[in-house]
Amino acid sequence: RYSDYPDMYTSWNVISSIGSMISFLSMIFFIFIIWEAFMTQRLVLYKFFMSPNLEWNHSLPPINHSYEQIPYATN
Repeated sequence: RYSDYPDMYTSWNVISSIGSMISFLSMIFFIFIIWEAFMTQRLVLYKFFMSPNLEWNHSLPPINHSYEQIPYATN
């Protein structure tokens, strides 16, 4: 930090300080969310997005050479 700045930059210093406080509080909130998620160990109801699309029917990451030819999507 620069402690001796011209008075014309006071408003920008206040805005910067407020932004710094918001960032700090956001980081504390994020750490609390992560901690709470690990401590409660809630049951996951849906592990995957349940969609009938083809890309959701494969293992992740996909297996190399899983098809002899590209599958066609039909309506």
